[in-house]
Amino acid sequence: MKHLMVDGHLFAQMMREGAKNLTKNSKRVDALNVFPVPDGDTGTNMNLSLTSGIAEMNKRDTEDISEVGKALSRGLLMGARGNSGVILSQLFRGFSKAIETQSSINAKDFAMALQAGVDTAYKAVMKPVEGTILTVSKDAAKQAQRVAKNTSDITELFEEVLKEAKASLKRTPDLLPILKQVGVVDSGGQGLVHVYEGMLSVLKGEAISEVHEAEKDVDYSFNENKEEHVRDEVAEMMAAGVLSVEDIQYGYCTEFMIRLDQQKGESFNEYQFREKLNHFGDSLLVISDDELVKVHIHAEELNKVMEAAQRYGGLLNIKIENMREQFLALKDSQPQQKEDEPFKSYGIITVSMGDGIAEIFKSLGADHVIAGGQTMNPSTEDFVKAIEQIRAEKIIILPNNSNIILAAEQSAELVEQDVAVVPTKNVPQGMAALLSFNPSGTLEENKESMTEAKEQVKSGQVTHAVRDTEIDGVSISKGDFMGLFDGKIVTATPEMDSTTHTLLAQMITDENEIVTVIYGEGVTEEQLAAIEAHIEETYPHVELELHNGGQPLYPFLISVE
Repeated sequence: MKHLMVDGHLFAQMMREGAKNLTKNSKRVDALNVFPVPDGDTGTNMNLSLTSGIAEMNKRDTEDISEVGKALSRGLLMGARGNSGVILSQLFRGFSKAIETQSSINAKDFAMALQAGVDTAYKAVMKPVEGTILTVSKDAAKQAQRVAKNTSDITELFEEVLKEAKASLKRTPDLLPILKQVGVVDSGGQGLVHVYEGMLSVLKGEAISEVHEAEKDVDYSFNENKEEHVRDEVAEMMAAGVLSVEDIQYGYCTEFMIRLDQQKGESFNEYQFREKLNHFGDSLLVISDDELVKVHIHAEELNKVMEAAQRYGGLLNIKIENMREQFLALKDSQPQQKEDEPFKSYGIITVSMGDGIAEIFKSLGADHVIAGGQTMNPSTEDFVKAIEQIRAEKIIILPNNSNIILAAEQSAELVEQDVAVVPTKNVPQGMAALLSFNPSGTLEENKESMTEAKEQVKSGQVTHAVRDTEIDGVSISKGDFMGLFDGKIVTATPEMDSTTHTLLAQMITDENEIVTVIYGEGVTEEQLAAIEAHIEETYPHVELELHNGGQPLYPFLISVE
């Protein structure tokens, strides 16, 4: 199908299909993460980020592509999670800026916008690494510019873009040795290819033919914890300025599934169905395959929504929440903060997994602890909300995970306060940095001293492997306990005690004085006592500190000083 121009409606449809295809393949993308740790989440982060962008975009029903792009960019920016999600948000942020004065775009405009997205993404990363999503997007954009010189057909252009993106993805192991060693392509680049596949399918007017095995067990739920999901939505409405229950236009957060019934006599068209539901509410998201349709909508007249859905089949898993009641309950639970309350000098935000670790950070002086870290990366918006809640002139953020640093840095661009991000990559580094905070120092002095302090601590982690692999000479089997020393896998055995002993042996030297062990959920008293006895017997010169962190997936987090 030939397209000489792309307007807002067509572009929105392209992005929805791109998001749908990423959702279908997010588990496959997660599985491509190089390290076999149980928190490989590139696909999840990209999916959550793009879903946020689509939700914001769906609020704009316009032919003006600049308005659609602006909304998509804003939603992606605020919802960006993890390095891959932030880079994805920057790709479409640059794309949106390039077309901000146009109501529709031609092939050359499209190619230029893709390149603008690449330029923006590279600028957002302090040390760009080739062989990643950055390389795939760069190669695809360059191909777009070459093709645009010879064709005015955007479908033809994007066919070549996708072809080059796939070729570039195959080349990523040649640029990043760790990928070749493990035998995978870059996970972020694969996620971008899935987005491009969906976008092209709309231009061609075809369904995506390739069905991956990972699609068979796609999770169609938008959030595993529905109550938390609704509360988060209501909190977002409050943050957006919905201060009175009367301001809620669509009061029912509604989720359900349709089991498509071919006997109904009416074929299901996702685009037409979405357009129809769009008249009944907002925050609309529709995901479908050949058998099921998942719907999320904020609506008022639920009978109209259900009637429209029942035309295509039976309804399953219906869940309806009264957001007005949720709003009132949440508002009553929020600490009331006076608008004229003075800003304090410093506020410290940190990220943690586990209630015990959160309490430790608070005891060390953190003002706000964002839940997340290994299994759920906070979004840019999560950081923005935390910054605004603290009401401090200067903010210091401790991400405590390398995959959260970019989102934290991105939030600094969206607030009025001065923000410094100390690039802590794990909990022990975060604690060491926080202990060196000087309330009388300048923001620059604190960032420098806290960054230096986090480099002085040796960090170890014990977790289990989710697949077989071999990295840096360490042979790993699925289910093994792995020991990571400063982010590098140094040992893997079937026994947790054996792995922990080997890890400690590599971390502790005669010069060290303090060993801190933070134990996670599921660690028994017997296991804890055994580790304690081993350290006291093997390393009598060190002082041992034990803390209950309650973190998932990681039985032990270890710091050595």
